[in-house]
Amino acid sequence: MTGYLARQEVDIGGSPMFFTSERLSVVEYISSPTPTRSKFVFQQPKLSYENNLFTLSFNYPLWIGTIALLCLLYLVICAVTVWEWNKNVLSKKLLENAGVLRPNLVDIALFVFGCTCQQGSVVELKGSLGRMVLLLLFVSLTFLYTSYSANIVALLQSSSSQIRTLDDLLNSRMKFGVHDTVFNRYYFSTETEAVRRAIYETKVAPPGSIPSFMTMENGVKEMKKGLFAFHMETGVGYKFVGKYFEEGEKCGLKEIQYLRVIDPWLAVQKNTQFLEMFKIGTKRLQEHGLQQRENHLLYEKRPKCSGRQANFVSVSMVDCYPALLILSYGALVAATVSVVEVLYYRRQQIINAIRK
Repeated sequence: MTGYLARQEVDIGGSPMFFTSERLSVVEYISSPTPTRSKFVFQQPKLSYENNLFTLSFNYPLWIGTIALLCLLYLVICAVTVWEWNKNVLSKKLLENAGVLRPNLVDIALFVFGCTCQQGSVVELKGSLGRMVLLLLFVSLTFLYTSYSANIVALLQSSSSQIRTLDDLLNSRMKFGVHDTVFNRYYFSTETEAVRRAIYETKVAPPGSIPSFMTMENGVKEMKKGLFAFHMETGVGYKFVGKYFEEGEKCGLKEIQYLRVIDPWLAVQKNTQFLEMFKIGTKRLQEHGLQQRENHLLYEKRPKCSGRQANFVSVSMVDCYPALLILSYGALVAATVSVVEVLYYRRQQIINAIRK
């Protein structure tokens, strides 16, 4: 189109054009008919992709208070257990009972840990004072456990809000896609700012791979799957969002500006005799509201979030990763200790056999 204008084959361009230094010498811009907003649009990822849900349930002061409470209850149970055994509060028959908690630091620690995890214990205190302490222990830990579990369920349904800038987007685990247009290919490939250039070279068109330019429909479908940022003209792209997205999914959409350009303008021949006529005509279209009416018909606004629906949220391996990690490490430590115990037992057997 710029070539037609430069060769004076046409008087006015049929569609708006972006400003470039090369075009300023051959065309003249008269008005901007519509604001064009091209941005990266994506669904905010699940909170578990950015944080450990098992530590987010309580804030830092509450974690400190919980640990302090457990330590206090541990010391109180230790004192009560020692007092009951030393003062012979229990009868001889009960003292021989394996279900009575012994004044052993490790046994008491395991007892408190089991109560914290709501697993109970096969041992208990039999005295009146000990029963009162156990009642306080179980009641307080029940409230803490219930609150913790409820927060975990709420966090599983929450999305992260940590991706706010292009730098956050670059360092995220999201895949990228760009609407396949001439101006997108031009501006992405000629970008010089460090973060934007890194997005193009590492996410959009990494060396040795096919650039992630795609149609609008395919890009929106990928965006619906999650963990995908799609650069699109929002006025047109939101029409496809309204077509493919559920109502609850529209609430989690996030926009981040990438292109550093002004809105496209209509262009005419340089020094054309119809310049004033075109300027007056386009101004009248805008003043009478005709241009705004066409914009409303052609471009879709960002979908309004009318309230999150109670969508089904499936729990993935990422959500359970910290728990599985603890379980794996625990199993590894247990297996290691078991092997060490067996080796130590065999060593003692060999030593005893040699001595005999």
